[in-house]
Amino acid sequence: MESPETQETPDVLVLPTMADIARDDAGTPLLDGSIEVMLIPLEAESGGVQRVALAFTTVPLLVEAMGEEQPWVAIPVDELEKALEGSGAQAVLVDPELADDGTGGVAGG
Repeated sequence: MESPETQETPDVLVLPTMADIARDDAGTPLLDGSIEVMLIPLEAESGGVQRVALAFTTVPLLVEAMGEEQPWVAIPVDELEKALEGSGAQAVLVDPELADDGTGGVAGG
C-alpha cells in the first residue's frame, strides 16, 4: 500500500452530484448548464461550520462510499476550483470515509 506521500495526484476527481447528469453513448456528460455537487456541513477547526464538497480519486471509491445509484461527475483537478465557484463550497474533502450510521455524516479518523 502506498503512503500518502508517494501516491500520485490524480488528474481527475469524481464528485457526487445531487441529480443524475445526461450522458452521451460514450458516457461523457452532456453539460448545458451548471451541475449541483453534493455539499455537506462539517465542523471547522475554528469551531464554526463550513460547507465541504466531497470528491473521490476513483469511481469505485465513490461507489464504495455512496452506493452504485449515486450520480457523479468527473472534473479535472486543474479545473476543480473554477467548477466549484458559486457552489458555496469552502473546502474539498478527498476520499472521505462516510459514516455508516444512517446520518450521512463523515466518519472520524
